[in-house]
Amino acid sequence: MSATPSSYSITMRLHTAPDHGIVGTTATAIASAGGIVTGIDVAESSHERLVVDVTCSAADADHAEVLVTAVRGVAGVEVHKVSDRTFLLHIGGKIEVTSKVPLRTRDDLSMAYTPGVGRVSAALAKHPEDVSRLTIKGNSVAVVTDGSAVLGLGNIGPGAALPVMEGKAALFKRFGDIDAWPICLATQDTDEIVRAVELISPGFGGINLEDIAAPRCFEVERRLRESLDIPVFHDDQHGTAIVVLAALTNAMRCVEKKLPDVRIVVAGAGAAGSAIVTLLLAGGAGDVVVCDRDGILSADDETLPPAFSELASRTNASRLHGDLHDALQGADVFIGVSAPGVLPAEWIADMADRPVVFALANPDPEVDPADAEKYAAVVASGRSDFPNQINNVLAFPGVFRGLLDARAKEITIEMLLQAADAIAHVVKDEELNPNFIIPTVFHPDVPKAVAAAIRGAD
Repeated sequence: MSATPSSYSITMRLHTAPDHGIVGTTATAIASAGGIVTGIDVAESSHERLVVDVTCSAADADHAEVLVTAVRGVAGVEVHKVSDRTFLLHIGGKIEVTSKVPLRTRDDLSMAYTPGVGRVSAALAKHPEDVSRLTIKGNSVAVVTDGSAVLGLGNIGPGAALPVMEGKAALFKRFGDIDAWPICLATQDTDEIVRAVELISPGFGGINLEDIAAPRCFEVERRLRESLDIPVFHDDQHGTAIVVLAALTNAMRCVEKKLPDVRIVVAGAGAAGSAIVTLLLAGGAGDVVVCDRDGILSADDETLPPAFSELASRTNASRLHGDLHDALQGADVFIGVSAPGVLPAEWIADMADRPVVFALANPDPEVDPADAEKYAAVVASGRSDFPNQINNVLAFPGVFRGLLDARAKEITIEMLLQAADAIAHVVKDEELNPNFIIPTVFHPDVPKAVAAAIRGAD
């Protein structure tokens, strides 16, 4: 059993006899149970006992229990307390509001608040075009969700979605120096969501829609783009599409193929799949086939619901029919935004020479990347423990940084294309290889390059 380094990390506080050899025995027990010890700290030492904090990583919650049981089996060791480090990190939330100006004296208060602030408000009433320059609006984004499609958890509601939105806000700050605010709405009614966002929009320079289920997300985005004078961006759709196109651009360079010449199979016809198809076609893809759980989408299928019918009308020019395996026959690229395990690795052998496989379902991909690598020339996933992680963090901070800097009122397909190109070209020619088609999210040039591309897009 392999362990992951952080998301299932626990700290066990142990009471032991004053024998430092027991610590080594404990570490051995954890390793034998498949855990990874990442830290051992002696918290207290006396002639009677040692108090030791042992931090280790597990594969999942059940495996963490296995590790605790293994330690309890070590003679002379009492497990006094077990702390889940991920839950500890979330205590009190992950973000806060701080003042950018000093508030130490009466003079400070008189300018930051009354009476000085009244002069600024009066000026803005006369010149509303200056609101973005003289308030936080110019650097703020609302991260809006209804909690209906959260990560791999589904419809868990707004309260349970809040930690995810907090995390998104923290990423905005870390990678784009943008002040983002989690807005979790207690409704899943389209009209109420649209109206709520419209009502709060004066305080924000952009709207980031997050984890709203399809097809509701399409309608919410469309209506908000029509009614607001600030950009509206659905990250599950457009952020994913940008990073997929960036990665595919470089994957094509690796396998020496051209985007207009290849056949691409997209598994998943929801929000992400639809946006990926739209951006691929805008970027020059010539042959795209979409599959959902019932098989290949084809425009001559009159039973398709409206959203699928529209997607089919723009794809599958050859009018293929059948299941995912049929679609993959001779295909050059597989892009999965669907469900775990839908792609048996052996099917990749039926694809074209030097196939490219992007298995992006979270938390478990369509095919295990390690198995896919036996057949594919290039493999990417959403996982951090394999090369080529497709991660939206590569896109949205830079996208909004550029939008806010440009005081943009909308976001266009051309901006999305330019953002994808910018991410792709952060990977230099001498760096490019099948295991490095996309930069790490911590690459300092990524948000800068994306922001510059957004600012420069027509």
